Amino acid sequence: MNKHSHHYDIVIAGAGFTGSITALALHNCGFTVCLIEKGKHPRFAIGESSTPIADMILRSLSVQYDLPWLYDFSRYGSWQQSHPGIVCGIKRGFSYFKHYRGKPFLADAAHSNELLVAASASDDLSDTNWLRADFDAYLVSRVQDYNIAYFDCTEIISATRSNRQWLFDVNGPENISSIHAAFFIDATGSGMLADKLFAVPSSAAGFLTNSFALFSHFDHLPRWTTLLQQKNIPMQDYPYDPDDSALHHVLDEGWVWALRFNNNRTSWGFALNGNDPSFQKMNTTEIWNRMRNAYPGIDQILKTGALSPQPGRIIQSGRLQRRLEKCFGNGWLAMPHTIGFVDPLFSTGIAYSLAGVERIVRMLGENRDFGEPLYEQLKEYEHITFEELKLIDMLVAGCYQTMRHFPLFNAWSMLYFTFTILYEQRRLKNESVTYFLEAHNPEVQKIVQTTYNDLLKVTVQKNISSTDMDAFTGMVRERIKPFNTAGLLDPMSKNMYHHTVAAL
Repeated sequence: MNKHSHHYDIVIAGAGFTGSITALALHNCGFTVCLIEKGKHPRFAIGESSTPIADMILRSLSVQYDLPWLYDFSRYGSWQQSHPGIVCGIKRGFSYFKHYRGKPFLADAAHSNELLVAASASDDLSDTNWLRADFDAYLVSRVQDYNIAYFDCTEIISATRSNRQWLFDVNGPENISSIHAAFFIDATGSGMLADKLFAVPSSAAGFLTNSFALFSHFDHLPRWTTLLQQKNIPMQDYPYDPDDSALHHVLDEGWVWALRFNNNRTSWGFALNGNDPSFQKMNTTEIWNRMRNAYPGIDQILKTGALSPQPGRIIQSGRLQRRLEKCFGNGWLAMPHTIGFVDPLFSTGIAYSLAGVERIVRMLGENRDFGEPLYEQLKEYEHITFEELKLIDMLVAGCYQTMRHFPLFNAWSMLYFTFTILYEQRRLKNESVTYFLEAHNPEVQKIVQTTYNDLLKVTVQKNISSTDMDAFTGMVRERIKPFNTAGLLDPMSKNMYHHTVAAL
């Protein structure tokens, strides 16, 4: 068979949800697009927890780029009505339960070891947990429905640029030897391709957070509420069923995510503090067993579940934190999830990625000749992306500092929820939003930096008293007051927040 080359305006590497939605939006802007995938769908992936911000952006992209079917995926109710065969789960909010080593989970009337923050008013209007194997594969099928060029099992070997055109040598279908494009987007979600093609390295330098993860999918894990009922722990104050949320178990060494799907599957992972030297001497099985043995409540959940066929094993990551040295170059850019990552705490990944889709498609649509004005905007894009990563990093790092002391964790986490709600409200009012979570806002930056420094002064103490924790909580309450429209840290709430999101 004769091999030949193909010519496009834009080539995108990486057919996860970000790459596919970007390809669809750019196609509807009039660009000729090629989407390249090294692997093959359906495939296992994590990064599964959506948020109100992510759903707002999905709806905006749907309307702006004439993708009406995408709108249905922005709420659990419309997803189930339109695509019940694509697996997802209800995500009513964020739930946190603090466990202590060697002790069963305990609760009290003040919910001292619990925190539930509602993000929606009902199941129908709720956010979702995405079974990425299903959702990503569906999006690729839509890419093909729009007759957008798509090549899977295709690896980019090298890239050369001349006369404002890329020539990509690929290892893939037998009839393709090379692909030409004016512009390239790295949506792979890793720094490896940028390093390979453009010699742009990625590192963890400068991050405050240091964490790694062990994770998999499990079938038929018992519901957390079932175990609470068995212990006669009252739940009448809960604003929603915590199993229908992003459920976090907070441990001394880190935290657990438990994201349920509506097919009896659960995404479960430990995100652990990489500064603990004892973990470096242990293999994956040893770490997994250590965490089960240390926390009876965790062991009770895991002992009856079975690994799902996909991926069928426990996966251990390296250090999660990474950042590319550069976000763009001559004829190319990287998407935010490729540029860097902090940690899955707070479920920022999907929203952060979709905010990048929104920004990038707008930039390219305004600069169809990929000329000099685009590169001025890309300089700003790089600055914005790095500032956003810095904010997320500090918000997450503060949580790792506080996991042994849940009142401090509770208070510190309210910074994230405060600035999330601020960002949501700006979008709902159709006000201009440029930085994710208002990362550029001088007041936001000052509050986070000052409060982080104050937090370190507390956590450096060998013995942290309840008076110290109450004082810190009061200080956070006072600092977020100008933005606190949801009654966060109101003592009367007892850590149960029923109404935090604006009308959607």
